[in-house]
Amino acid sequence: MKITLVGSRFFGASVLEALRQVQGVEIAGIVTIAADDRLALAAQKAGIPVHIQENPKTVSGDAIAAGTDVIIAAHTHARINDEALAKSRLGGVGYHPSLLPRHRGIAAVEWTILSGDAIAGGSVYHLADGWDKGGIAAQDWCFVAKNDDARSLWERALAPMGLKLLCDVVASARDTGKLPDLKQDESFATKAPMIRRSLKLNEDQTTITPTTTALIVTVLGADRPGIVSQLSDKAKRFGASWTNSRMSHLSGEFAGMVQLEVPPENTDGLVAALKDLESTGLRVAITKSEGKASATGMRLMTVDLVGSDQIGIVSKLAAALSERNISIEHLETATTQGANAASFKVHAEILVPKAVADADLRSVLDALANEMTMDIAFGG
Repeated sequence: MKITLVGSRFFGASVLEALRQVQGVEIAGIVTIAADDRLALAAQKAGIPVHIQENPKTVSGDAIAAGTDVIIAAHTHARINDEALAKSRLGGVGYHPSLLPRHRGIAAVEWTILSGDAIAGGSVYHLADGWDKGGIAAQDWCFVAKNDDARSLWERALAPMGLKLLCDVVASARDTGKLPDLKQDESFATKAPMIRRSLKLNEDQTTITPTTTALIVTVLGADRPGIVSQLSDKAKRFGASWTNSRMSHLSGEFAGMVQLEVPPENTDGLVAALKDLESTGLRVAITKSEGKASATGMRLMTVDLVGSDQIGIVSKLAAALSERNISIEHLETATTQGANAASFKVHAEILVPKAVADADLRSVLDALANEMTMDIAFGG
């Protein structure tokens, strides 16, 4: 029985070690997001081929090892496309830490706590038919302890459950040549979208209180292997969750911004450990976030500009938005070299006050795009 394992981080590495103990199973290949990811390092140590995803959101057919019988997904947020699934004799399954179809989404454990569920569980499901919607191959359940938060529930019960369920499913497929496939009951489906802060319910389960401190960490320095690994290792040592991040390599320099959720009692220790990275030549800035809600009466829109590279594109756009009390939530820019000239692209996500009409905003930005001889597109 040959397995291609798609995953990352601690759980991916744990699944790798567990599957290697299943008799008659060979790990034919590993697919992960970075060469310094924990799963990649564990695979390299074991002499298992590693494929690094070109696109962090998709796993395509060329990533799947030849002769694969089953694809296993373990802590991956990438979609394993139909081409990849077709290269596996029995398709693919993944582990989701909920009793599917309940809590479909990226924050299933958090929503188990937030919803006040007395019972939690895990599901091995088929990687098809949309996110977390595939047929069930195996399930198990556990009680939620009175003092559980998302981290303790995951570490105490749901992660070990996932290891056992995946190994059981693989062993069953080895012996029977097929994967169980029980259709999910859509009438019980709920969603579990990303939560910005870790949450815990109080004794009467009527008030939601944050249980962690949010740290926004900015890191700059000469690019080299292992920077992300250093950050993640320090976060793990102090019990912090890596919730959001943006990393870039610019002209030989590494630039990264990470949001970490850390238990309040470990905040000072983590800050000190991260500042120690400056001894390696990195520049580290850390801000504690108060997690304030966005102003009401605002709507999110996107603006995309593309045209010939020239001085002042971002400053003119920012000025036009600022004059109308529009804030920029996210900004991405890129320069590409064409046959005759460089092209500059801008993608901005903006928060627009209710008082600013769409038509007026479009008129102003259309005029700005014409002035700079650029193409513009809006989304909302």
